[in-house]
Amino acid sequence: MLERAVRYDGRVWSIVTDTVRLPDGTVVERDIVDHPGAVGIVALDEQDRVLLIRQYRQPVGGYLFELPAGLRDVAGEHPWATAQRELLEESGYMAREWHVLVDFFNSPGGSTEAFRCYLARGLSEVDGGRPATGEAEEAHLPRTWLALEDAVDLALSGDLHNPTTVTGVLAAAAARDRDWVTLRPAGDDMWTLPSP
Repeated sequence: MLERAVRYDGRVWSIVTDTVRLPDGTVVERDIVDHPGAVGIVALDEQDRVLLIRQYRQPVGGYLFELPAGLRDVAGEHPWATAQRELLEESGYMAREWHVLVDFFNSPGGSTEAFRCYLARGLSEVDGGRPATGEAEEAHLPRTWLALEDAVDLALSGDLHNPTTVTGVLAAAAARDRDWVTLRPAGDDMWTLPSP
């Protein structure tokens, strides 16, 4: 990168313009959403049901069924710790078993958002339910338990609209169909890509 100019510095992300030299020597500018990253959790119970929450999303003007998820907005916090915190805050559940399901970039053509999706099993509801987090959006998120196969059907029919949820549900079903051998330890570090 030759230069970075911050165009907007917001509460959650920034918009920057990077000036870069491509491998062929061409210099170009790219506008990018600089994002802290996020995690999502496929919370799977003993009946092979996945926990979904229904959350209002202003950018699309409506409610979406989603996995519990959240921003990696606490400095120095490992993604696994973020996932544990978000599962509790958004659902009132804790999990005994954690594994990495899948890592991906949400929109690599225009955003730095790296996303890690975990599988959480051995669930238990915390006494008193969700803690008071002070987040208005999280105070009353309706929870729904859906058979994993039904969630897969909704993803494939276009009735789940959140990309994290679609990716997590399909990754969980694929991992289950492979007897969970594709799971990675929850404590693994996030990936890094080599520079060109």
